[in-house]
Amino acid sequence: MTLRTSLNDFKRNRDHDRRFPGELRSTAGMFSGFADRLVYVDADGSLRDYSYPLCGLSGIDQSRFGVETDDVCWFDDDGEQRYRGETGVVETVHEQSGWSVAQYDCTIGRAHVTRFELRGDAPSNPTLQAFVGFAPDGREGRTSLLVHDDAVEAYHRDEHDYVGVSTGIETVHGQIPERFDELVAEGPVEFPRETTQERYEDAVLTGGAVVSAPFEDHEVTLVTLVTDITETTREDALSEVAALASSHDSVGTLCEASEGCRPWSVPESTPHRESIVDDLRVVSLLSASNGARMAGPDFDPFFVTSGGYGYTWFRDDAEIADFLLSGDQLLDLGLADWNERSAAFYCRTQLSDGSWPHRVWPGDETLAPGWANARIESGSDTDYQADQTGSVLGFLGTFLRTGSPDDPGRIETAIARGIESLDETLVDDGLPIDCQNAWENMQGRFTHTAATFLHAYAAVARAPVNEPLRNHAREQARTVHDGLDGLWTGDYYALRDHDGELDERLDSGTLALVGALREYAEVAALPEGTLDRLDTHVRTTLDGLERETDAIRGLVRFEGDEWRRNTQADEKVWTVSTAWGANAAAQLGSLLDNRGEDVRAATAYARSRDLLGELLPGGSLVQPSGYLSEQLYDDGTPDCATPLGWPHALRLATVAHLSSIGELRAAEAAGATE
Repeated sequence: MTLRTSLNDFKRNRDHDRRFPGELRSTAGMFSGFADRLVYVDADGSLRDYSYPLCGLSGIDQSRFGVETDDVCWFDDDGEQRYRGETGVVETVHEQSGWSVAQYDCTIGRAHVTRFELRGDAPSNPTLQAFVGFAPDGREGRTSLLVHDDAVEAYHRDEHDYVGVSTGIETVHGQIPERFDELVAEGPVEFPRETTQERYEDAVLTGGAVVSAPFEDHEVTLVTLVTDITETTREDALSEVAALASSHDSVGTLCEASEGCRPWSVPESTPHRESIVDDLRVVSLLSASNGARMAGPDFDPFFVTSGGYGYTWFRDDAEIADFLLSGDQLLDLGLADWNERSAAFYCRTQLSDGSWPHRVWPGDETLAPGWANARIESGSDTDYQADQTGSVLGFLGTFLRTGSPDDPGRIETAIARGIESLDETLVDDGLPIDCQNAWENMQGRFTHTAATFLHAYAAVARAPVNEPLRNHAREQARTVHDGLDGLWTGDYYALRDHDGELDERLDSGTLALVGALREYAEVAALPEGTLDRLDTHVRTTLDGLERETDAIRGLVRFEGDEWRRNTQADEKVWTVSTAWGANAAAQLGSLLDNRGEDVRAATAYARSRDLLGELLPGGSLVQPSGYLSEQLYDDGTPDCATPLGWPHALRLATVAHLSSIGELRAAEAAGATE
C-alpha cells in the first residue's frame, strides 16, 4: 500500500461511520496465496498484494479489470464470490447485460494467475482491459516500465514485477500517478485515467499500466509475477510468465495447481468439515514458507489507526500452533510438518535471555517494528509482553510430549532457557512482573499473563525433559497456581493488579485460565475450591462480556474497551474473545466431567456449543467468505484484520474437543431430532 493509495481511500471514506479512512480493508473479498505471496481478490475482482511480510516484495498496489466492446465495461460492482471446492481458487462472477464474466484467481508461489471466461450472449470480438499498478520495493516514485513482446515489467531497484497475457498484448498505456495538486485536492483520483502528457517520459516513469488483450474463444489468462532480480533473472521471469499463461488454460488446471500447493487434508468424516477446511485454508494463507504466520493481512501499514498486523507475534503464533497441534491429534489433519516447522522457528528466534521478542517479520524472521522490546533494549521490563514467552513454552512442552520432533534435544535446550526467562519474570508472590498485556494496551500484573506462565510450567512438567527441569517446572506451576489468589475478587479473577489495586473489569483474556488449570491438573491435584472458582469465573465472564444485537451475538474483548469504536457507543464484539469463550467452556466441561460434576459439565458444554454456533458457517460472526474478522460493529459490519488466524485456530480446536468427547455429535443429533 502506497501513500497515494492510502490518501485516495482517506478521501473516499473520511466521513464513513464504519470505516477508518486511509486503510486498505480486506473485509469484502477473498484471498489466494501460498508461502511467498498473498493476493486479495476484492468483490469487484480487483487485485492487491499483501505479500510484503511474507517475501519482502510489494507487488500489486491497485488494479481494475474490464471488458471492452463498444465501450469499456469496468468491473466496479461487487460480484458473487466463492472458493472452488476446497482449493485456494477464488471465483468471482461479474454480471453484465445478458452475459457475464467468470474470473478465477489462483496464487502459485510468487505468481498469480487470473483467468477470465465469458458466459452467455457475450459481444463479439471483446478485449480484456487490465489496469495493474505495481509498487516495486514499496515505492510509488522512481519506478519505471519496460514493455516486452508479451509482458510488461515494472521495477525500482531489486524488485521487478511482471504482467503478461496468454493471448498477447495489443496495447500498453502507462498510467501517470497523481500530481501534487491532485494529492491535496478534495476528491480521489480514479484509475485508469486519461491525462495530457506534459513530458514524453511521463507514461514510462511509473509502476502502473493499462494492458489490453483479446479474448480467444471467450477466454484469456493474465499472469502477474513478483521477483527479486538478484534471485530471478529477467529472462527466467519472462519465461515463467509465458509458461504459466499458456499452461493454465482452464479452471481445472488452476484447481490442480492449487491442490498441489495444499499442505493439509481433512477426512470426509470430520465434524463441521466446512469450517475446518476454512480454518486450515486461512492459517495456510497467512503462513510463510518457514511456518511463521502473520496475524492477519496488513490493512494499515502506515499505522494510521493500529500498529500493523502483517507481523508474527509469538503469542498469537504459538497459540495457533498449540490449537492446531491438539486439533490434529483429535481429527487427523496431517499437520505434522506444520508442528515441526513451528518448533524449529521458535528455536531459531529465541533471544539470548531465553525469551522471545515482540514480533518479527514472518518471511525472514528479522526483528519487526514494535513497542514491547524491553528484553532487547535498556530499561525496565514493563514494556515486555511476558505472555508471549509463556505461550511459546506451552506449545514446545506439549509438542515435545505428543509430537515426533526431528530434534528433541534442541527443543529441550530451548525450553530450559525459556524456563529460566520465566523464572526471572516471576515475582515471589507467584505472579508475573509488571508488563504489557495480551491486548497490548495496558501495563500491570495480568491474570492472562499468569495463565500463560501456569500453562507453560505445567506443560514442561509433563514433557520428556530431564528430571530436574521437570520437577522445577512442577514446583513453579504450583507457585503460580497459589499466586492466583492475589487476583481473585471474591466472584471472579480480575483483569490485572495495577499498582497494588485490582482492576476488576471482566477480560476475555482471563479465559486462558481454563486451559492452564486443565494442564496443571495433569501434574498436581486441583483443589476443589480452585475448580469452583473457575466455574464461577467462566460463567461470570461469559455473562458479563456477551453482547447481542439484531445482527450479531458474541463476546466483547473486555469491559470498557474503547478501541476502534468509531461512532459506536459501546464495545465491539471480537471473534477471538467469542472463540475463546467457546473453547474455555468446553475445557471447563471436561474438568467438571472428570470430577463427576455432570450437571455443571452439561451446562458448560451447552454454553460452548451456543457460542460456537455464532462462529460456524451461517453464524452471525462469519463472513460470506468463511472468514472471521477480528471485530464487528453492532450492525454486523466487519472491521480490522480479515481473516485473523487466531480465532480460526481456536474454532478448529473447539470443534475437535467437543467432537472427541461426544458433545458436538450429541448436539447435532438433538438438533436433528427436533
